Parts: sequence; structure tokens; C-alpha cells
Amino acid sequence: MAPVDDTSLSDESLAADAALAADLVREAATLAARIRAEGLDIDFKSSGSDIVTQADTSAERLIVDRLAAERPDDAIVGEEGTSRPGTSGRTWVIDPVDGTYNFSRGSDWWCSAIALTGEDDVLLGAVHHAATHRTWVGGPDLPSTCDDVRLADLPDTATGSRCATTYLHPPFFGSEVGDAFSRALGQVGTLRMLGSGTMDAMAIASGQWDVLFQHSVADWDRLPGAAIVRGAGGESVVVPAAGVDWTVTGAPRAVADVRAALIDEPGAR
Repeated sequence: MAPVDDTSLSDESLAADAALAADLVREAATLAARIRAEGLDIDFKSSGSDIVTQADTSAERLIVDRLAAERPDDAIVGEEGTSRPGTSGRTWVIDPVDGTYNFSRGSDWWCSAIALTGEDDVLLGAVHHAATHRTWVGGPDLPSTCDDVRLADLPDTATGSRCATTYLHPPFFGSEVGDAFSRALGQVGTLRMLGSGTMDAMAIASGQWDVLFQHSVADWDRLPGAAIVRGAGGESVVVPAAGVDWTVTGAPRAVADVRAALIDEPGAR
């Protein structure tokens, strides 16, 4: 009997998980878009801009039900409250609608996203943008694709030409956090604040923009995009600075420069 190729089996398993993840985000985003077209009921969480709709909860439930049937040993964590333990050492992290405020106001800069993590690292991410019907999939050991076409490695853009995608809530301007934010801006030429961190990461993975940085980012907002950017040759790190943790994701040189600026490392930039 020929020996079993563990690497081949692992690759096949990851490919199957990636295909499932792509299906899940397509189905979730399609459902959310249909619900929005029929009319939304909006509830507030922590503030007037932190909201949830029935599309968020319905899309999360759709994903959870299918994972329960197809990956019963895996844990699940969802933004809208799902918390299911597992025995496999793997966890599916769900953001049924990333950019809910945009979604509720009629903007198309939102998506459905999911990540699969192992015991030590994220394995893959999948994202579907309902407005353009595009699906991204990728991870550290899974070259990232958009609609099954492999993404090019991220460009190394000169500092003055870099575009950052970011967000900072108004109360943080003028604070220690705002000071760190301002230092990071010194490493880019321009910035965009569009309200969906995962869609911002997809623009980076696709080579449109260069680096994302934002503080206090939840796993469901961070991991899907980080996985896909890493699968396109980029990096994603979590950086403690100014009393909060910052996610920095993008082209390697840009990530290194923004990281150094946030923590104000002398001579590091």
C-alpha cells in the first residue's frame, strides 16, 4: 500500500473548507441584500452608528445552520451572538454583514465575511460583495483569488503614494489614540474612511490601496480580510499602542512603517 501523503490530504481539506466558505458568504450576502430590498428593522447596540438589522441575524443563522450540518465538530463564533463550542480545534468566525451602517443607509460598501481559524493561526477567509457579485477566498497557505482568478502579489508603493484605509471614531481625535493615528498618517499619502474594514481589506488585496489600520477591531472584522491579504503576499499584525490594540494589514513595507509609527519606535521608520 502506498504511504498516505499528509500534505496532499491537508491541501484537499483546506480546498474543501475554502469552497464551503465561499458558498456560505455568497448565500449570506444574497439573503441580506434581499432582506434590505424588502425593508429593514434597525436596532441600536452601543451607539447611534453601531446597529444591527434582521438581515444580520438572518444571514448569521443561515451560516450557522449549514456549518452545524457540514462541520459539526468545529466551533462557531458570530458577531450577532452565536457561540458554539467544538472539539476539532478549529473555529469559524462569522461577520454576516460587515458595514451594517453602510448597509442600512443604502451604500453598497458592505459584504458578508467568514474566517476559519486553527489552534495557532487563521487558516482562510472568504468574502462576498453582493453589489458586484465578487467572491474573494484565501489564506496564509492558500493563494488568494477573486472569482477563482489568483490575485497578484501586493505592490510595494512609495510612502507618499500610499493610500490607507482606516477609521477613527470622532471622540478619539485629540486623545492619545488620536496622536498615534496621526503618526500613522505620516506613513501614507492619502486615506479613505468608507465604513467596512473587510471591504477595505479586499481593495488592498486587489492592489487598489495599500494598508489598513484601525484600533480595537473584533476578530470577525479582522480575520477574514487579514487571511486574504496574507494569501496575496501581504501581512497583518496586531500592535499595542496608546492603550489599545491596532490591526495593521497590507503590503509588508507599508505595514512595517505604520506599525513603527503607531508605537513611535525611534529610528524604525
